[in-house]
Formats: sequence, structure tokens, C-alpha cells
Amino acid sequence: MSSVEESVAPAARPAGPPPYLPGHHLLAGRTAVITAAAGAGIGGATARRFLEEGARVVLGDVHARRLRGCVATLAEAFGARSVAGLTCDVTDETQVAALFDLAEERHGGLDIVVNNAGLGGTADLVDMTDEQWDKVLDTTLTGTFRCTRAALRRLRHGTGGGVVVNNASVIGWRAQRGQAHYAAAKAGVMALTRCAAVEAAAYGVRVNAVSPSLAMHPHLAKVTTPELLTELTGREAFGRYAEPWEIANVIVFLASGYSSYMTGETVSVSSQRA
Repeated sequence: MSSVEESVAPAARPAGPPPYLPGHHLLAGRTAVITAAAGAGIGGATARRFLEEGARVVLGDVHARRLRGCVATLAEAFGARSVAGLTCDVTDETQVAALFDLAEERHGGLDIVVNNAGLGGTADLVDMTDEQWDKVLDTTLTGTFRCTRAALRRLRHGTGGGVVVNNASVIGWRAQRGQAHYAAAKAGVMALTRCAAVEAAAYGVRVNAVSPSLAMHPHLAKVTTPELLTELTGREAFGRYAEPWEIANVIVFLASGYSSYMTGETVSVSSQRA
């Protein structure tokens, strides 16, 4: 290897994620609605991070038992007044409205909405059924639309400063076999984010999105083959997947005053090389 080649040789990859950061009261006194927040993934990590930053959270999730357990755990750690939950299927407009109504009933309004609900699946396009396509699009894209609409209908009457953060994915930019429906939905979330941001600016409301690559949690491991996880992990520059709380940290940034001049943006939370 020449001296030039040696100078650009890749450095050794870190063994694991960095230390978990403490809260800094970035969201103190604010009320957040977070969908799909009862699991061990990005939604659950975001709920905990928001509470650590001083927010009150109203959590929605389609899994009632899991949601009750999550609310109980967080209430024990942060206080019952800071945590509420309601079963919410984002494909049902009535349930979406009820979730947002709960935030207003408990806390007199809301300041932040995190649209985390999404649904994946794997099927080659030639074998994909209309039902498979519709189910993924209705949850992932149309569900985000329903919740963004509900948020803006409420936030437009506030004093400004409201925030919506959508969960997109790098697959909205990049191709992956068997993921046409999910990729189309996530690309749609990005476009929805940009258009909603233009409209919401008149109300002093910001709308942004995060675009993670691979954030590992137990439920993902159950629906993904070990071979695919190994392949996807190998694409990451750090040689590891993201912890859900690393995505949640960026969501905190977008929800906080530190991103006050950002709207309509999709922030890639990824170390993928290709």
C-alpha cells in the first residue's frame, strides 16, 4: 500500500454506541403526543427521552396491553401527571382525534407531535397484493397524514412554536428489494413533511422529519432474517446499528428550540456508506 493509500485507509470502527446522555430540560413544560410509543423501538425511546427533557407525554399505540405497561413504567419513573396513554390505530380517524383530545383534556393543549407509527413488510412487487400495498400505505403514509392534520388543526390556534416531527426512513431515498410499498410510503412522508411545513409556517409551526437507517429493537429482529440484518449492519460506517435512543436524540433536537429555523427538512440519522 502506498503512503497515499495508507493516509486514507479506514480507521478502526468503534465497538459500540456512545454513553447515554442525560437530559438538559430542552422540552421543559411542553406537551407531546407520540404515536406507536409503547414498544422497545424509536417511539418508546422518544417517550423516555422527552420525559427526561422535562416534557409531558401522551402516548398512542395500537397494542393496548403493551401501552398500559409502558405508561405504568414511565409513570413510576417520571410521575403519573407526566404520562398518559390511549389505544390508537392511526388508520382510524376517530381514534386519532381521541388521542389528540386527551392531550387537550389532560394538559390544556399540545406543543409537539411525533408521528412514529409505521408498518413494514417484505414482498417482491410482482407478488405484492393490493391488500399488502394498501395496509402499509394506510398506516405509514396516510396515518402520518391523519396525525399531522389533527396536529395542525389544533396548533394553528396557538401562539406559535408548535412542532411536528415525522419518522421517515433512508429507504425513502434508497432502493431495497421487497420494500416497494414501504419505500413509497416513506418517500411520501418526506414529501408530506415539506408541503405541511410550507402551510404550517403561517401558524408559526415547524414540521420536520428524521430518516433513520437501521435502529435495532426486539420486534425488528422478529420480522427480519439474521442474514438481512447482518447485510444491513455491514453497510453502516460504524459497523453497528443505531440504538433507538440515538434516533430519539435527534427527534429531541428537532422538537426543541435549538432547531428553531428548521422546517420542511428531513434529517438523515444514518451512517450508511451506500
